[in-house]
Amino acid sequence: QVQLVESGGGLVQAGGSLRLSCVASGRTFNTYNMGWFRQAPGKEREFVASISWSGGTTYYADSVKGRFTISRDNAKNTVYLQMNSLKPEDTAVYCCAAQVGTKLVAGILNYHYWGQGTQVTVSS
Repeated sequence: QVQLVESGGGLVQAGGSLRLSCVASGRTFNTYNMGWFRQAPGKEREFVASISWSGGTTYYADSVKGRFTISRDNAKNTVYLQMNSLKPEDTAVYCCAAQVGTKLVAGILNYHYWGQGTQVTVSS
């Protein structure tokens, strides 16, 4: 079992930046692949970015590619999402999730543990 706690959300103007953090409990963080997802009001949860347990593989949604960067620090049990050039359509609750397994696999259903999320609001 792993518990995930996100932080770093807030209100920012379009074009601004935020860095989200997700801290995991437990001593096996470096065995989990990690992902960031977001859900806007009235919309389904969608994939944002993911990173393998080693940090060697990353994937991004087309909508954030070139603007967002996912990274991790296994010594600190933390995964980050650096968000630059934010747009109003990036407004959502952002959640991190952990995936058990040696190979990073796509798909929401392949994530086993979820955080509560942090609100990101981008004003125009």
